[in-house]
Amino acid sequence: MREFTVPPLAAAPQVGGLADTVFDFAEEDPRRIALARKDEDGRWQDVTAAAFRDEVLALAKGLIAHGVRFGDRVALMSRTRYEWTLFDLALWTVGAQSVPVYPTSSAEQVLWMLHDAEVTAVMVEHEDHAMTVGSVIDRLPGLKRLWQLDAGALRELVEAGEQIDDEVVHRHRRAVTPDSVATVIYTSGTTGRPKGCVLTHANFMFEADTMVARWHPVFHSRPGEEAATLLFLPLAHVFGRMVEIAALRGRVRLGHQPELTAKVLMPDLVSFRPTFILAVPHIFEKVFAGARRKAESEGRAGPFDKSVEIAVRYAEALEERAFGRGPGPSAALRMQHQFFDKVVYRKIREAMGGRVRHAMSGGSGMDRRLGLFFAGAGVTVYEGYGLTETTAAATANPPERTRYGTVGRPIPGSTVHIARDGEVWVHGAHVFSRYLGDPGATDAVLRDGWLATGDLGALDEDGYLTITGRKKEILVTSGGKSVAPGRLEERVRAHPLVAQCIVVGNDRPYVAALVTVDREAVEHWLAMQGRTPMRPAELVRDPDLETEVRRAVVAANTTVSQAESIRTFRILAHQFSEEHGLLTPSLKLKRRAIETAYAAEVDALYR
Repeated sequence: MREFTVPPLAAAPQVGGLADTVFDFAEEDPRRIALARKDEDGRWQDVTAAAFRDEVLALAKGLIAHGVRFGDRVALMSRTRYEWTLFDLALWTVGAQSVPVYPTSSAEQVLWMLHDAEVTAVMVEHEDHAMTVGSVIDRLPGLKRLWQLDAGALRELVEAGEQIDDEVVHRHRRAVTPDSVATVIYTSGTTGRPKGCVLTHANFMFEADTMVARWHPVFHSRPGEEAATLLFLPLAHVFGRMVEIAALRGRVRLGHQPELTAKVLMPDLVSFRPTFILAVPHIFEKVFAGARRKAESEGRAGPFDKSVEIAVRYAEALEERAFGRGPGPSAALRMQHQFFDKVVYRKIREAMGGRVRHAMSGGSGMDRRLGLFFAGAGVTVYEGYGLTETTAAATANPPERTRYGTVGRPIPGSTVHIARDGEVWVHGAHVFSRYLGDPGATDAVLRDGWLATGDLGALDEDGYLTITGRKKEILVTSGGKSVAPGRLEERVRAHPLVAQCIVVGNDRPYVAALVTVDREAVEHWLAMQGRTPMRPAELVRDPDLETEVRRAVVAANTTVSQAESIRTFRILAHQFSEEHGLLTPSLKLKRRAIETAYAAEVDALYR
């Protein structure tokens, strides 16, 4: 199949902007819980729709008092926290445009984005961020204001706006139309300087309303149960912003979590008790690996592995029934599933708060078997695919017919087309309008309303999309063989000891790989063998570890032809990091930077 269209569910917005959501919510149901935030003692405190409206209004007045005007661009540099959402809505209330900046961005990256977007003010989280901005402020003559959240910025702004009349704010708000620019989000810059994607209020309203309407079981939960989600994705990423907006428009209780480490995140999941979560595959891999290590430490690795097998078989049987290709789980399989639900699956759900039944995953591909396991364990993960340029999801698996291992069908109101060269093209009201100040780059990807994504994929007979690679990442060996590295890398990374994998081989005689390991997983693996911890330099030469990684490589090679297979690999002492310029803020590999940094190691693979 070359093209597939799904009819629309959500009507295109005719008037207003995103901030109207807050004011309409408070008018319709002022006492309903809209958000929750942590107090100084670490306890969740509910925020009603009316209370949040009042906070947004007060901050909007302060922004006007500080000179923020309709159409101004204001940067937000912070981790995911309540105040980011508050600032977003206040900026949209006065018709300003937010420019998210990853909190880990370097001074040069900050300089480029603030200069390119002609930002007039910046909100930062703490002193380190303020110093980063301060180090380049002399090259930003248009920057007039710098606010620091942890230094009382909110109080300062609210006090400054106390003399501003409410009607002044509402005049700004009523001037916002669906076509007004809501935000400029910079791409991750895997292959060059980040480009500013211009996204409108209409883009986000269409995307959020479509997701809430089509994925009703996710956003509305069970009858009589409050829908809630804990947002821990970076709000500098379009996926996180879509969640923020969809939660407010879908009347979902929204909490924020700034730390992605399991030590901090898992207790907050338990205390917040979300009904659904939205994450990247890495989070689900961590949850699974943690449960597996715990079982192994307690001498229950065998029963746990059996529970995985049963969960996968059970979910596969349900999948076959959903597509009319089977009767569903047998009586014997249902009995085994019920047993493991009590002794294994329930504990996994409890680790995520006890109420999670649905999740959405994006950002990179999820292993089919992992998706089946979670579904069998009672948490259906709807995998999707999207870009900043598509305002997050362009495709996603529908609730009633999830096909694991694919990224689903086009979201309602959109079309996916596969070009002759295999490139995925997308059309719909969620597609961005342009790259800021770069008509050449815009014309290169926007063609009569179609977005050429740069990704390669295939549509099956039911309209489900599978991503097979990225055009710019295709390797061509010296023998002329084209190789898509992404799927090989994902399969190697599926091994519990592997953290990262990058496949190399461009203009080389064969394909090879650089591999990094998960230190926590390796320490557990060594402990289970009765071995003492090892320094990284010793670890990379360990024959037993090499054997484990070779198993991962052999498993990955079974999915490709011999000419495309990984012939050799090298284990590295340290993981690729954003700090060293080898990962984007969204944790994508910077291939050119990695191959340059590890040029000696790559050359050694071909001696």
